[in-house]
Parts: sequence; structure tokens; C-alpha cells
Amino acid sequence: MNKAQLIDLVSAKTKTTKSQSEQILDATIKVIQDALKKGDEVKLVGFGTFSRSVRKPRQGRNPKTGETVKIPSAYVPRFKPGKDLKDAVN
Repeated sequence: MNKAQLIDLVSAKTKTTKSQSEQILDATIKVIQDALKKGDEVKLVGFGTFSRSVRKPRQGRNPKTGETVKIPSAYVPRFKPGKDLKDAVN
């Protein structure tokens, strides 16, 4: 499912226009991104938890030259599914 298909389904379920559904989806995604950027977690009971963690710095290798490259630490987003979501999938 892509974003357009998700918007269509949300629009049908909520009886809103596709434009309104797209705005709501975009706003939800933006709020989650902003919270993760600040270091906060977003917990949606039954669905899951969005958080960020730190990827440690490491040594990589350039596949072309074989030269080692230092890869700096970085923040990465994480998602831990909730029990209800796990049960629904299984």
C-alpha cells in the first residue's frame, strides 16, 4: 500500500475528503518526526512506539578501493509494535 491508497482508505473510513485526509496524515507524520527530532517517544497504545536511538560510530570499507572509512554516529528512528498490532498481524 502506498500513501495515495492509504489516503483513499482513511478518507472512506472517516467520511472526509481525500484532501482533508491527506492533510491529517501529513500533519500526523510531521508531529511524529518533530517529536523524534527532539528526542521524545511517541506511544500509540495498541499500535506501537516510535523512538530514536543512536547508531555507534564504526569502520566501513569503500567497496571500490578497499580503503577503510570512518562512519560517524547517527540518530536512527525505531518502531516497536504494540501487542494489539502483533496480534492483528498474526
